[in-house]
Formats: sequence, structure tokens, C-alpha cells
Amino acid sequence: MLKISICFGSACHLRGAYGVLNAFKALLEQYEIPGTIDLEGGFCQGRCTEGVIIKINDEVITNVATENVDDIFEQKVLELTTCK
Repeated sequence: MLKISICFGSACHLRGAYGVLNAFKALLEQYEIPGTIDLEGGFCQGRCTEGVIIKINDEVITNVATENVDDIFEQKVLELTTCK
């Protein structure tokens, strides 16, 4: 199982966390990846100046925006789900 957690603390919210969430949702629907992917929202990750913060499994990724979600998805999610 792959777990993607998006921070929805106030700083990340203001920096576009909902847009990041919607971009990940669209990519998950588009790619129809087999297996379980848990997409969730979370509270402040404590790195407010580096938001939007996401975690993919235990890896923290900073400065996420709708403009770079495709690259992150390709490099992290597709790589982790197609290697098996």
C-alpha cells in the first residue's frame, strides 16, 4: 500500500493544498494504478515555510504546487507502484 498525505495546515492551505489534492486525485483516476493507494489530508507538518508539504509513505516532499504534482507523481508514485 502506498500512502500519500497532504498537509492542510493553515500555511499549506493558503499555498494551495486543495489544488495539490485535486491534482493527485485526477492523476490517480487517470492512471488507474492497481493496488491500494491511501490519499489523505493531514494537519500541520511543522515545516510551514516550506509548504505545501506532502508525504509519500515516509518521505517528506516540500514546496509542492499544482505545477509540479505531475513530476512528483511520475517520479515517486509511478516508480513505487510499477517496480513491484
